[in-house]
Amino acid sequence: MKCKNQISILNRRFLTTKSKITSPHTTNSVSNPTSLIQDIALRQKLYITDPVSPGSIFFLPNGTKIFNKLVQFMKLQQQQSLFQYNEVITPLIYRKSLWERSGHWENYQDDMFKVEGIDLSKKTLGLKPMNCPGHCVMFSRFDHSYQELPIRYTDFSPLHRNEASGALSGLTRLRKFHQDDGHIFCTKEQIESEIVNCLKLVDLCYNQVFKFNKTSDSALSYTINLSTRPTDHYIGDISVWNHAEDVLKSVLKKINKPWQLNEGDGAFYGPKLDIMVPDHNGKKHQVATIQLDFQLPQRFNLKFKNKNNEYEMPIMIHRAIFGSIERFMALLIEHYKGKWPFWLNPCQAMIIPIKTDNKKQVDQCRKLKKRLCGEVNDYNSDTLKPMPFNSHCFNVDIDERSESVGYRIKDALYKDYSYLIIVGENEANNNTFSVRTREDRTIHQLTEDEIYEKFCELERSFQSYLLSISKSFSTKASAIPVLSPRPLDPID
Repeated sequence: MKCKNQISILNRRFLTTKSKITSPHTTNSVSNPTSLIQDIALRQKLYITDPVSPGSIFFLPNGTKIFNKLVQFMKLQQQQSLFQYNEVITPLIYRKSLWERSGHWENYQDDMFKVEGIDLSKKTLGLKPMNCPGHCVMFSRFDHSYQELPIRYTDFSPLHRNEASGALSGLTRLRKFHQDDGHIFCTKEQIESEIVNCLKLVDLCYNQVFKFNKTSDSALSYTINLSTRPTDHYIGDISVWNHAEDVLKSVLKKINKPWQLNEGDGAFYGPKLDIMVPDHNGKKHQVATIQLDFQLPQRFNLKFKNKNNEYEMPIMIHRAIFGSIERFMALLIEHYKGKWPFWLNPCQAMIIPIKTDNKKQVDQCRKLKKRLCGEVNDYNSDTLKPMPFNSHCFNVDIDERSESVGYRIKDALYKDYSYLIIVGENEANNNTFSVRTREDRTIHQLTEDEIYEKFCELERSFQSYLLSISKSFSTKASAIPVLSPRPLDPID
């Protein structure tokens, strides 16, 4: 049988998109959303959990790639001139005195982890559950003028909260997690514009880029809750709380977005706006949050010089757009059902030699993988060359197992690789590759250069899509002007 005909037969048998693709090892199906997330995490090897660290995630290489891409995406959006966040890195462990000063020890102690060193006579320490006190310390170390404000810090370091064991749930409820955490120090006059800008970034991510459960272009993929002063465990005067809540209500009225009142669910230091995204069961999860704080600046004696050269206390805005990145990933897994868009997929292409004992086929596959992965060195090189910062590095694997080619194709489809690239005798002789997508079983004969350019174009097309979002929505009336996302990489 000629190799070309052999690939066509394999395509008909194993590359069909009309039937549900199941694992070569099992035929079980999963309908429950929680089980769906676990099933996808298992088959794509995204993460594991283990009793040795309850409430913590062990991100495997594929899950780490998604995590890092999301962080990269958010970092770039925050660098836009409208926001200009400055990324900082802060300690994980602080003395008890800091938490007493911030009010966490009095109001949040049960949700914190205490840390003891070898010398038990030393001060009690605590793992940080949030970044705000550390950012207050940084702000307080320098003199500030009103001309510098707003000052915006962003921090991606891990946080730890002592959640009850019964409340722990997969990626959505953890003891150790990460936030795209940010804090804004601004004047009273800047509060409204800063909160509106935070909501712009929320709208950019949820409503335009990821489009969670959108039924139409005009539909919102999230809801907004205004959470007010708790009945107990809060700090500060009620009059200050009432003023802060009135400010948030004023902003919500001006942006003309639907919102709901969630009485008594604010943070202990201030009211907040919670962004809620439903899963496919309709259960709403809090993701982004924007919190207004008049208390911590007072407790840390934060100040700046105003126009009259007099000291004035800044206002602090806490905000996280993804919220918990782990929880956001859980919603994405369910949203995409494992079929990640190319730019986010940790499994972008699988290269399969039909005969794994054929050196010519295997060598051609390895050569393509090296090109697509951006490798610049040979294994036997005496002197190594550095890889450029802007290299195209795609997530590509080769399946050289001794299993049948049909088994390997079905396994790649089960793991939701974006592209399948097959090399048989005909391809090896002509130095070409049989290429298809997971959605379309049409086979295209492409050269190595053509595949590389195709993948680069896919990256560029996503970047172009990000840049075009503002244009595509510019004709729609909106109280929150639509932003143009910043591309992930420089466009060639």
